[in-house]
Amino acid sequence: MSERIVLRSGEALVAGGPPGTAAEPEVIIGELDGPVGTAIASLTGDQVKGHTRVFALLNTDIQVRPLTLMVSKVTVNNSRYTNILMGTVQAAIANGVLDAVRAGDIPKEKANDLGIIVSVWLNPSVITTENLDHKILFDLHRKATATAIHKAMHNQPDIDWLLENQDKITHKYYQLGLDGKI
Repeated sequence: MSERIVLRSGEALVAGGPPGTAAEPEVIIGELDGPVGTAIASLTGDQVKGHTRVFALLNTDIQVRPLTLMVSKVTVNNSRYTNILMGTVQAAIANGVLDAVRAGDIPKEKANDLGIIVSVWLNPSVITTENLDHKILFDLHRKATATAIHKAMHNQPDIDWLLENQDKITHKYYQLGLDGKI
């Protein structure tokens, strides 16, 4: 895969753990000298209260490659939430990126040329969850990140699958609205 990667997108939902531990990242991947690089630079320099953008780090000063910027989907206004997002989840995303490189979804030779923006959803219930299992939270966010990257780099689902399955799939929350449950 040596062709230019201008912009790819992907998403994943990985659940199955205790309440509050599901992960649902959305990713944008592309060359740093293209629109994704411009977006990363703009987002990094234009911080917004409650939606701080930070790089994915393995630890406090070990940034992963490809350069990965985390953007929270939920307004962050609680120190416990911030610590979980910028600790357990940040490390999970960093590991998920490296897993994607190791799996060959991101070409190793492009690790310094690509950038990734990860839109992160962390359930706000982590603020009140007693005995939050950080290992499960880490594992689910790591897997979801690697899965979203895989889907982005392989253009999944492809248009043929979408057209074939369009009428077989009902959005979960649309169905709940039809049933009068939300």
